[in-house]
Amino acid sequence: MSGQTVTIPDDRAFASFKAECLCEEGWSMTYSKGGITVWTQSLEAGKSVHKIKCCMVCKDVSAETMYDVLHDIEYRRKWDTNVIETFDIGKLTVNADVGYYSWKCPNPLRNRDVITLRSWLPIGKDYIIMNYSVKHAKYPPKKDMVRAVSIQTGYMIQSQGPNHCTLTYMAQVDPRGSLPKWVVNKSSHFLAPRAMKKINKACVKYSEWKQRHNPGFKPWLYPEQTTLPNIPLSELSIQHAESLENIDESSLAETQEREDSD
Repeated sequence: MSGQTVTIPDDRAFASFKAECLCEEGWSMTYSKGGITVWTQSLEAGKSVHKIKCCMVCKDVSAETMYDVLHDIEYRRKWDTNVIETFDIGKLTVNADVGYYSWKCPNPLRNRDVITLRSWLPIGKDYIIMNYSVKHAKYPPKKDMVRAVSIQTGYMIQSQGPNHCTLTYMAQVDPRGSLPKWVVNKSSHFLAPRAMKKINKACVKYSEWKQRHNPGFKPWLYPEQTTLPNIPLSELSIQHAESLENIDESSLAETQEREDSD
């Protein structure tokens, strides 16, 4: 999102995100296997913004279930093995909120976190969830984390039938640091496909899990259910990458670590 003031995305912003998800021009395919395709865009000279796009065909998951899984923060704590901490801070409108997310990075890199304004929109039988980084005075950068910047990140879910959908994930992120090439390669060839597979597996198991965990509670569908406090836009400001710590991890070598089982 550009500009200096925090704004809630409008229909044009959602249309623009969808168009970029569907666009192939300017993207290079780096992985295609088992119904999962990954594209990347090369780094601009002197910049550390990483762009990645993944698309997965899910032949055993409905678009509605995928949408629920990507929204359900309690369930994410169960299936997302990369998450360190995640919580909602407050709501802005019936389809926009602010939240915190921190995640594990490959060893020996420092872990990252973000504060994002997230918004979502059903479009017919399809859905879009997207976010960008904001600042909130009560949640400054932590000493043991690197505060990353989501320029624009999100998901597009397209229904292909009653129990069939495609999921596109697109991220434009400044990790605030010069990353080693092995990290960039590992992200597109291994980490991104593995993350997509985990989402698919989480979707297959969601119905059974949700029946045992507050089955009627879906505030992303029924906004009257939300218990989040209202946040005025005036409490938020744009998170500019230049104002954050920038670390050089480009010389770090990859270390062997036990990979989480799929």
